[in-house]
Amino acid sequence: MLTYIQINAAKPRDKEYALSDSQGLYLTVRPNGSKLWRFKYRFLDKQKTLHLGGWPTISLADARVRRDDAKKLVANGIDPALEKKRSRIAAKYAAANTFQAVAEEWLVKCERDGLAKVTIEKIAWLLAKAYPVIGSIPIAQITPHEALAVLRKVEATGAYESARRMRSVLSRVFRYGVATVRCDKDVAADLRGAIAAPKVKHFAAITRPSEVGKLLRAIDGYSGHKVTVMAMRLSPHVLLRPGELRQAEWTDIDWEEAVWFIPADRMKMRRPHRVPLSRQVIAMLKELHEHTHWWKYLFPCLGKPRKAMSENAVNQGLRKLGYTTNEMTAHGFRAMAATLLNEMGQWNPDAIERQLAHVDTNQVRRAYARGEYWDERVVMMQHWSDYLDILRDGGKVLQGNFPSASRVG
Repeated sequence: MLTYIQINAAKPRDKEYALSDSQGLYLTVRPNGSKLWRFKYRFLDKQKTLHLGGWPTISLADARVRRDDAKKLVANGIDPALEKKRSRIAAKYAAANTFQAVAEEWLVKCERDGLAKVTIEKIAWLLAKAYPVIGSIPIAQITPHEALAVLRKVEATGAYESARRMRSVLSRVFRYGVATVRCDKDVAADLRGAIAAPKVKHFAAITRPSEVGKLLRAIDGYSGHKVTVMAMRLSPHVLLRPGELRQAEWTDIDWEEAVWFIPADRMKMRRPHRVPLSRQVIAMLKELHEHTHWWKYLFPCLGKPRKAMSENAVNQGLRKLGYTTNEMTAHGFRAMAATLLNEMGQWNPDAIERQLAHVDTNQVRRAYARGEYWDERVVMMQHWSDYLDILRDGGKVLQGNFPSASRVG
């Protein structure tokens, strides 16, 4: 059996030669001075050689351990040389399938599946926060502790809702990794209770009629950019989410039928939506049309008209009017309408919910509630605009003929 002294004293010769140890293990000394461990074995009646690494990186003791491990594989009917090749391929495959690589591939799939651009951007923003922690680690090797470290980093900033969404996004990436055979399990699935639960925070909204009238008068007196002014004036009338409003395109408007069509890919719930246009809304849209009709969007971005208006434009307008984030938000116009329409007591609550583009969370009830209550919504939206005029002007209501429900039903 070899000793450290023998190995250390072995000098290179003109030709490669071997120093035997035991049980098929030997050390090859090459003319350049390098010394490499080899293991000679038989597998399926064939003589084979397994490379175990170089000395002194692999010590004599390490080489013997590796030899013994290889002998166990042979005893179990496994070729150690083939197993080593497989391990090398697996390691190379894992290195090419880091969390970031899989996440970016999944994002491309999300785009192909039709997720809204704003949703993709939010997911990408969250993933960018995860990459410094786990982005370079092969996804199959990430542990629950490492995934939790990502959540803790976000949680430490006090952004509990972002931490909750981060866990959901990580889980979706891991599930995609499982589906594409890049990892074995979703290690983020069991982290649901590991972070602080975000407190439910409702969007601030004005719901007292007298205060609504005051707000509408303030908006009419706002001297900001024309596009922002029109977005603020339209917001209380159409019951749309801020993102749905600002990304509206002129091709969505059917002037003849007095309907605003919004395709599914721009709706939060991924269902196409229709808004009956009251006389007041049509008048405002015509006014806006004079200023932005040559662009794709109703509300183009100031300075970058090929893009939609900033998502904070309406909120910034409200702040300039003196309304704080605890008093009124762009999203609060929906809560305002929902509250006051329900308090009127003359509209079917389901019609109000349909106009808000809410989806019933009860799957059984949703299966039976297929009606869109369109005729009622047409009348309701005109009544709502008239009511807003009353609150703003103290009884002055625009007159005219609104298209009948049968024309747009």
